[in-house]
Amino acid sequence: MTSPLSRSRSRRAASPTALRVAHAALGGLAAAGWLGLPVVRAGAEAVAAPPRQGGTSTVDLVIPLVTVVVAGALAAYTYTRRIRRARTRTTPGGGVTHTVPFAELDRRSRRSLVEIDDCVRTSAEELGWAAARFGEEAVGACAQALAYARSELSVAFRLRQRLDDTVPDDDLVRRQLLEEIGARCAEAGRRLDTEAAGFDLLRALERTLPAALELAEARFRELAGRTPAAEATLAELHERYAPSASLPVAGHVEQAKDRLVFATTHLNQARQSLDRGEGAKATAYLRAAEGAVDQAGLFVAGVDRLASELAAAVDRLPGALDDTETGLATARALPGVGASPGRIAHAAAIVADVRREMRDVGDTGDIGDTAGGSRPYDPLDALRRVTEAAVGLAEAHVPLGLALLDRALLPARSAVALGSDFVTTHRGAVGSEARTRLAEAERHLALTPLVLADVRRADALARDAEQLAERDVRAYGNPYAGPEGAGAGVGGAVLGGILLGDAPGGPAAGFGGPRTRGRSGAATGKP
Repeated sequence: MTSPLSRSRSRRAASPTALRVAHAALGGLAAAGWLGLPVVRAGAEAVAAPPRQGGTSTVDLVIPLVTVVVAGALAAYTYTRRIRRARTRTTPGGGVTHTVPFAELDRRSRRSLVEIDDCVRTSAEELGWAAARFGEEAVGACAQALAYARSELSVAFRLRQRLDDTVPDDDLVRRQLLEEIGARCAEAGRRLDTEAAGFDLLRALERTLPAALELAEARFRELAGRTPAAEATLAELHERYAPSASLPVAGHVEQAKDRLVFATTHLNQARQSLDRGEGAKATAYLRAAEGAVDQAGLFVAGVDRLASELAAAVDRLPGALDDTETGLATARALPGVGASPGRIAHAAAIVADVRREMRDVGDTGDIGDTAGGSRPYDPLDALRRVTEAAVGLAEAHVPLGLALLDRALLPARSAVALGSDFVTTHRGAVGSEARTRLAEAERHLALTPLVLADVRRADALARDAEQLAERDVRAYGNPYAGPEGAGAGVGGAVLGGILLGDAPGGPAAGFGGPRTRGRSGAATGKP
């Protein structure tokens, strides 16, 4: 299969030497053909009439002239080409310095990945509101543009992952990878920018603000009603499972409330602006409120989804343990597996640890029963460990009839979903490294046919992505108090990428690429 990079190379440039030869030959043939016309005519006349005695024929004069003219033309053409290439050269060679230093090119590529990923996520959110209002068919052109941008961004992230994994020694290869990343991001942004005007015409918020406000307010009320239930679910997770089980969603309820506070403020301001006839300002407030409602929905849904995944892991864990113990018995009985005693011992230790954790829950088998000194455990982590133990046995050629792929999928999908939600709701702070790992995890889970190696790779990448994203957010600082003088929830809105830039008076992000996503104007009413 041809890589995107190799396809790009073939599109953009052939060998410089081959190009020079081809251009020179083409120029020479054209010049010789044009200048050779008199020779043909003179030759015909010479056949019809013999030359005069002691004179010079036309052919004798034309041939030297043609030779001189062609040589001069070729020399001028080659010199011009060489000067043009020297002025525009961006690759090593010929003692010419790069126009962009490598470190700067690397910084630009990382910034482009973050910027376009933000554009794609925001555009997807706005497209959801438009589809809910006008139907999927009405947003078809914008949906196609978003799908195209996602595909270009996916290739760019894959190239970045390749660069991070291999770190090529060849500076030219590294530079080409970075240039390709930049080109893919630019093309993704261009496509979204192209559709931004059509999207605005479709939504026509200034003309349809009353209906759009009603839809946003209805979603707000629905989420506000679900938040107490999510809070109760989270408290139950704390009681039933180990702290590590609910840690990924530990702050979800508080952050959902923070986004809802921001949303209610901006919905009220949008309605007030509408009543005053300030359509542009009302549109900006509405877009900001819609973004906050979307993110509050992710926080609430994340709690419910994790609760369901933990319950599913509890159901699958006993069967996974039984099958792995059967595999261990088979491994000990097979003479050929004796060469892998380390794998057998490691798998046996994991099974014993998980069995002990499950016994510590209590004799009733209820994870929530912590009487008598019992302690809860993390079912998703336990299922992941038991599955890895079984994989180790399979790699030692133990004939296991285990549903390893299905069991590995549950923790992997959970990790990818948690990572995606975290990046989306903290995209004002998360850098390119975490986003690259997450994109690669999502790509592995989307492969067809899906195999166990891809699922395990996706799981590892997603967990790595979440750790990197959390590191970025810690470095960013606590935004929830908001900047001094800013409205309630503004700090979280900036962290979540709802408001662009680091200032509370920034515009609300909207559908589009880098040139158009901030076109709605300030969403806080501040300059």
